[in-house]
Amino acid sequence: MLFFNQSIFYPAVFFLTGIPGLEGSHAWFSIPFCCLYTIAISGNGMILFVIITESSLHEPMYYFLSMLSFTDLGLCLSTLVTMLGIFWFNAREISFDSCIAQMFFIHGFTFMESSVLLVMALDRFIAICNPLRYAMILTNSRIIKVGIAIVIRGTTALVPLLLLLKRLTFCRSHVLHHSYCFHPDVMKLSCTDTKINSAFGLAIVISTAGLDSVLILLSYVLIIHSVLCIASREERKKAFGTCISHLSAVAIFYIPMISLSLVHRFGKHAPPLVHTLIANVYLLIPPVMNPIIYSVKTKQIRKAVHKVFLSKLT
Repeated sequence: MLFFNQSIFYPAVFFLTGIPGLEGSHAWFSIPFCCLYTIAISGNGMILFVIITESSLHEPMYYFLSMLSFTDLGLCLSTLVTMLGIFWFNAREISFDSCIAQMFFIHGFTFMESSVLLVMALDRFIAICNPLRYAMILTNSRIIKVGIAIVIRGTTALVPLLLLLKRLTFCRSHVLHHSYCFHPDVMKLSCTDTKINSAFGLAIVISTAGLDSVLILLSYVLIIHSVLCIASREERKKAFGTCISHLSAVAIFYIPMISLSLVHRFGKHAPPLVHTLIANVYLLIPPVMNPIIYSVKTKQIRKAVHKVFLSKLT
């Protein structure tokens, strides 16, 4: 009887979900997912490699880009084992403690990426609005401090959030809607009051991604105002051109994240396939697209990548 109570109120395992209704085709679905993971890991790894090895890229803008690639790599690796385990081996079980650990890394890297995008917006603001003081403001020591602050900000708030999750009891279905552990998804399975968890989780999202998005918007309002004051049309075009890659990265990060949050909050009656599709887009599209965007739109990165490939070929 004691074991029964423990299995109800403190679950030994949760069950992850692959593609609802298409379980028999998981082996085929693993092919595009493997391709996406390969592109994301190799692309972000290449960006990190060229920034570290090429002295011409040892500038604040590229240091921040390396932070973005690092967080994207972390997001991919946080779910690689569980997602491909479901598709290849139907390994749906995940222990409660492993689920907590995976949530820590997924949400931690998500909040860190939001912070990196904010810092990159501030970098563009300083470069365009105050170019003469750019090198004085963004020194190497300050960039290191910014990197440490991003890690601390992205992880410290998660510890109490996940500890609050561990106090909950679970007496409903232990089947999650995604192929990885996601805090709102796990919280919904609890049969106890989750108001504190919901309020604390919402406060964290507002104080991180919510605040970051507002400050990014404000930065670009100031950037646009400064650029429009430039007399030369060519200079205005050049200034806007330096922001295109970052604006694309912001869009592909925040749009899927907002969509997933809305589905969890208001889409209780949405088909399970919708939850799965948006969850996978939220997780994989930014790590896949960011290296492509910066390789195509940033001339210095493109040249460095070409140089690496040519050196390998010769």
